[in-house]
Amino acid sequence: MSRSLVIVESPTKVKTIKNYLGSDYNVVATVGHIRDLPENEMGVDVENDFKPNYTTIPGKQKVISALKKAAEGVDNIYLAPDPDREGEAIAWHTAEILRKKGRNFSRILFHELTRKAILESMSHPRELDRNKYEAQQTRRILDRLVGYQISPILWKKVKSGLSAGRVQSVAVRMICERERAIQQFQSEEYWSLTALLEGSLPPSFKAKLVKKDGKKLTISSADAVHAIIADLNGANFVLDDVQTRTTKRKPLPPFITSKLQQEAIRKLKFSAKKTMSVAQELYEGIELGGGQQVGLITYMRTDSTRIAAEAAQEAIAWIQSQFGNNYTVGKPRFYANKNKAQDAHEAIRPTSVANTPEQMATYLSKDQLTLYTLIWKRFVASQMSDAVIDTLTLSIRAQTYLFTASGSTVKFAGFMALYISVDDEMADKSKDGQEKLPPLKSGEILKLHQLEPKQHFTQPPPRFSEASLVKELEENGIGRPSTYASILTTIRSKNYVELIKGYFVPSELGFIVNDLIVVSFPDVFDVDFTAKMESDLDRIETSELDSLEILNRFYEQFKKDLSHADQNMISMKRLGTPTDIDCPQCKTKKLHIKMGKNGHFLACSGYPECRYSCNYTRSETGTVQMEERPSEETVDQVCEKCGEPMVIRQGKFGSFLACSGYPACKNTHSMNGNAGGNETGVACPKSGCNGMLTQRTSKRGKVFYGCSRYPNCDYAIWDKPVLQECPQCHAPFLVEKTTKSKGTLLSCLTDGCGYRKPVGS
Repeated sequence: MSRSLVIVESPTKVKTIKNYLGSDYNVVATVGHIRDLPENEMGVDVENDFKPNYTTIPGKQKVISALKKAAEGVDNIYLAPDPDREGEAIAWHTAEILRKKGRNFSRILFHELTRKAILESMSHPRELDRNKYEAQQTRRILDRLVGYQISPILWKKVKSGLSAGRVQSVAVRMICERERAIQQFQSEEYWSLTALLEGSLPPSFKAKLVKKDGKKLTISSADAVHAIIADLNGANFVLDDVQTRTTKRKPLPPFITSKLQQEAIRKLKFSAKKTMSVAQELYEGIELGGGQQVGLITYMRTDSTRIAAEAAQEAIAWIQSQFGNNYTVGKPRFYANKNKAQDAHEAIRPTSVANTPEQMATYLSKDQLTLYTLIWKRFVASQMSDAVIDTLTLSIRAQTYLFTASGSTVKFAGFMALYISVDDEMADKSKDGQEKLPPLKSGEILKLHQLEPKQHFTQPPPRFSEASLVKELEENGIGRPSTYASILTTIRSKNYVELIKGYFVPSELGFIVNDLIVVSFPDVFDVDFTAKMESDLDRIETSELDSLEILNRFYEQFKKDLSHADQNMISMKRLGTPTDIDCPQCKTKKLHIKMGKNGHFLACSGYPECRYSCNYTRSETGTVQMEERPSEETVDQVCEKCGEPMVIRQGKFGSFLACSGYPACKNTHSMNGNAGGNETGVACPKSGCNGMLTQRTSKRGKVFYGCSRYPNCDYAIWDKPVLQECPQCHAPFLVEKTTKSKGTLLSCLTDGCGYRKPVGS
């Protein structure tokens, strides 16, 4: 009798699952997706109900052969890729490849990789979920329709190699719109006035001016604040009212994917991508000694805050043993979900509360331990009692002015004894209060020590960090748990945005592409439209909507937009977008922002009659500013690429010839072939360069060795290169180094290699 076959998605799960299932089961992995739409064509037949043309992913033929070999003679195959839409698609494609008469396929969902959970899942196999597969496939088709049909228009109008993504471009739009709001923001001055007061009991405290004659007071200038100070000269400060309020603060629910990413970014300084990578390791299994490999957390891609009752009970028992009964809720605390889609998963929680961070520290890397501790504490805290906060507010009257002071103290820590989120910390800091105010009585006359005026300026909206962008995407219904990390990675890899000091800033290319596609495709890249599409995909999964209906409805308008964009989108290569800057050369035309193969630049709109061009930057307010062109001397030679005159320019390694059409054309040549030096026979090691290293002389007369393709390549070294492979790390060349103590040595430049030997030995 043949063994049953279990097919999982990740090879790192294989050992964990084999340990629990025993010798009756063989376990193999697909190593992710095995089939997808083709790389070099759209792969969707729009005339035939959007039928997808799936092909084997390059490099996956060996995996498929191994799957077929493992399935030989097996009648029962359990498909156990990850329990989400992508995992469902992998299961369907695997079944299609291995389908055979008499062979049975069952879908298994492993929400956590523990013995109990694995055996429980194996005892309750289910059929493949067509609705979930249809939801994944519809998303894939939509993404392909957008990406493969808008991108060629961008190549034609802007620059080769550009791309647009159905969801990623919406994220870029959010970043661009936020940046423009910052650029357009007009800061306004305002002042605050704080009184340092003392009552009959210590300590002294600060109170802030908030009202005059019962109305909210805004102080707009230094003159106004000093007029108020003059009014208050000699005034009595009377404690008019004392209010004590006790509030309860509830713990937050266990993590869903987006909240885990936000908290890890802010608290641990992890990126979204790193957070998901480390969480995947914790889910797939950690070696706990003695050959035992255990998944420490539940599945980490989830929108659900649902938790198993037994997990909650385990947490309550642990809390009682460590903190006492006062810190538990008595019965499990459950949290409501926003929607039904993908609620098959639980929230992200430890598979066993007994695996405390302290006990796991020996087996986990530093990153694994910090993330596991975060997940563990958040879950356990969700089953702890509320924190009790006492808030004291004092109202102080001085003539017709009203000052207030508030302070809070933790009466009972509750869940805060274990875990305080970044949101809780920020909420506490935002309250302009002191930790503790004195217990004073109404009617007291307070002693004024000082009146402190302070100037402020209103601040623009902040740029998005990774955490706040994930939050914005989540709140607007853009993307899903499995896509947030890839969205953030993709928009950076496409050079549409940069992450500067932890905040997203659009590149000039990002602004240009965003402006063009938002005008040409007002629906596709609209936030509300994209959110509705995400909701429709969820409804396909719950069988409330038909996928073909969604695709037809989308494509009807999209096809019209494509045709209009192809004809009417501004060509950044030819016309460009206008600025209000006069051309300094012809003085009759305006400069336009254009795109060439080397990037963006300013050029005269009177081209070809006027060929003026220059680089530009943007000011803090977004205004386009010309950059000065480098000094140049014309020579009797034209650029072979564009026909413009060549000029002499200066670089850090001396003079070189450059096209006067820069920045539209960046063609350059050395002034004298090999810059006056001898070729060493050693190829330039810089990636993608086909130059040779040649001997040169610096302005100070020192010999060095630089690339013959300078200034296109600026690779240079001081030591003489020798065409001899490093016997230790196999680098293509060595260098001669001469020292007083050791003479001349052949050395390797590769970091960490350290190879050296005397010349001639």
